[in-house]
Amino acid sequence: MTVLSEATTTVWTAVCAYTDLLPERGACALVGRHQIALFRTFDGELFAIGNQDPFSGAQVLSRGIVGTRAGEPSVASPMHKEVFSLVTGVCLDDPAVAVPTYPIRVADGTVEVGVR
Repeated sequence: MTVLSEATTTVWTAVCAYTDLLPERGACALVGRHQIALFRTFDGELFAIGNQDPFSGAQVLSRGIVGTRAGEPSVASPMHKEVFSLVTGVCLDDPAVAVPTYPIRVADGTVEVGVR
């Protein structure tokens, strides 16, 4: 028998329909106690990162400017314009800073976010 600890168990929460997410625009979802910024790129790929800008403390990353830097999907914070990788959560302007990333998937047309 395999026992998974709470730290490794992912709980999936439905947050919206896939079609509700507009390409290159962010949206925010409250999953448990986590504010999560959701993004859909033009090619249809989904990303989920923490919504809090670590430089200002404001919950604003879902309102950031979506783009790419060196081919990597990213979002620029609307506060001070620091750019964060949507893949890793690392700040591309200051690699010592990062935001959390969350697993995201589509099930029967519904976007689900995983929280451990």
